[in-house]
Amino acid sequence: MFSPRANRRAWVLVSMAVALTVVRPGSARAQTIDDGVMMARGELFTGAIYTHDQWNQYWEGGLKRDNGNIGTLTTQSNTVVGVFGVTNRLNLLSNVPYIWTEASRGVLHGMNGVQDLSIAAKYSLLERQESPVGALRLIGVFAAAFPLTDYTPDFQPLSIGSASTRLSWRGTASMQGRDGTFVDASGAFTWRSNVTLDRPYYFTEDQLHMTDEVSMPPVLDVGVMGGFRGPRLMAAATVGVQHMSSGGDIRRQDAPFVSNRMNALRVGGVVMYPLPKLDPLAVRVSYAYTVTGRNVGQANTVSFGLVYRFYLLGRPTP
Repeated sequence: MFSPRANRRAWVLVSMAVALTVVRPGSARAQTIDDGVMMARGELFTGAIYTHDQWNQYWEGGLKRDNGNIGTLTTQSNTVVGVFGVTNRLNLLSNVPYIWTEASRGVLHGMNGVQDLSIAAKYSLLERQESPVGALRLIGVFAAAFPLTDYTPDFQPLSIGSASTRLSWRGTASMQGRDGTFVDASGAFTWRSNVTLDRPYYFTEDQLHMTDEVSMPPVLDVGVMGGFRGPRLMAAATVGVQHMSSGGDIRRQDAPFVSNRMNALRVGGVVMYPLPKLDPLAVRVSYAYTVTGRNVGQANTVSFGLVYRFYLLGRPTP
């Protein structure tokens, strides 16, 4: 059996191999599930993203506090990402993260492992090169995610995920001026399946449930990104809101629970730029800070990645 440290190293090596495999390169640019960028037919956008998330204070319901049994909670992940242009207006996206968690105090041990496979179809519903606000694009996204390993969701906040199958519907509006300035606004509704615990009962929302099955509340998220997106440089500020209308609060002096209502307002930014003399290999750096929330940590989240774009079916058709 390999150790967790060896597993992490192996996952990093696999990620970098995916990111740096040489085919026929083109210029690099970003694409995520919630932005206004589309890959052209036959283009493959791939890479590896490392994320470091850390907090030492959290909201227990609406009460902000720290916890000496946890200290500072650190969650790290290394994610392999891929986007393929089936046509100029239909893209397929996927990602798989390897996650590991650690608490700086207390006796709780961190967890590690491969989490969930996420796949999505992103379709450009409307494209206008000329409009009163510049180039306009409306995008619809259908996405699904499901666990790849048998990890437990019942060890919050050190669990590596919720172990819930998820289906989401997203809409994005993108407006870009001739000078490269842009604004992308996106919103999504995510349905989450019930999860099963390794115990025959649980307590939440002031009720004892004599079952191992937990109902998971749906999630609404809304985000806005704005800045400059040119042929090479992309730099933008971001604002994101996550909201759940149901789910219980963390009880006083208790551990979080997988179905807790987790609301958050996050602000940050993202920059992407091709590396000198290594173009189309590009570096992507992002930062997010949780301004306020409910049953979440006040986290600082930093991501760093190397991304690459290839032509698999020849030069894209304009």
